[in-house]
Amino acid sequence: MSWGSSILVGYDATPDGERALRWAAAEAKLRRLALNVCHAWRWPYSVKYIDNEGAAIVRRMGQNLLDQGVLRVRDVAPAVPVKGYLADGPADAALIHLSGEAEMIVVGGHDPAEMALGSTSMRLPARAPRPVVVVRPGGGGEHRRVVAGFDGSSGSDAALAFAYEEAAVRGWTLRVVYGCWEPSAASADELSLFADRERLRQVRGAELEQSVASWSTKYPQVDVQTALTVTSPREALFEAAETADLLVVGRRGAGGIDRLRVGSTTGAMLVQAPCAVVVVPPAGS
Repeated sequence: MSWGSSILVGYDATPDGERALRWAAAEAKLRRLALNVCHAWRWPYSVKYIDNEGAAIVRRMGQNLLDQGVLRVRDVAPAVPVKGYLADGPADAALIHLSGEAEMIVVGGHDPAEMALGSTSMRLPARAPRPVVVVRPGGGGEHRRVVAGFDGSSGSDAALAFAYEEAAVRGWTLRVVYGCWEPSAASADELSLFADRERLRQVRGAELEQSVASWSTKYPQVDVQTALTVTSPREALFEAAETADLLVVGRRGAGGIDRLRVGSTTGAMLVQAPCAVVVVPPAGS
């Protein structure tokens, strides 16, 4: 699956931003793509108190940070074509606006104590039309494993596509995990499955193997394992993430105010997973 011809990274010169920049530069080198670096600056006061001279100073500071990020890419990945984009306004809106030709969008993740519902790393995965990589501390490549979450939805099929491609590009193993105990998400005609755990295991296991088989045909070089557990998706993913360097999850479609937030399981991964997390939107979103 291919989304675009470049990688887009948000940069703000913080340790989280530096980590995201390095991850994005390495990914661009692996995929032989260009890298676009975006810094979004904002006037820190109310628009009632806007000062043109002061705003110009803040903008120049933003440009200096952006230039610093571009130079860092040229240091760590000199073969990667890189451009800088300075934007005015919220970072998530700026990154979405620039994402048209992007294969993925990369941002830094915060420590759990610092992660707010309104942060870019929470809002962006809920709205972006491209996969969003939130680079958290850890996941430095020691396991050489991609973990993908599966739940039978179109979103999880898109996540499988991304996970297989990433495993192929990196030469890592892939583990596809299905925590199938989720009665609240089942349709009315499937609720009876949760009265018979063995039947649930058989039905969900067949769904998992069928989906994995179709992608394994396309990526025969990927060493893939499957894991079905009769536990919640959150529990299954947290356990699998302990031995992962990259965790890939799908984004279920939502409307209205829910478009401003990711689901509870994905949100938990973004806040607490010990490795980088990718949130992949459904195809056509």
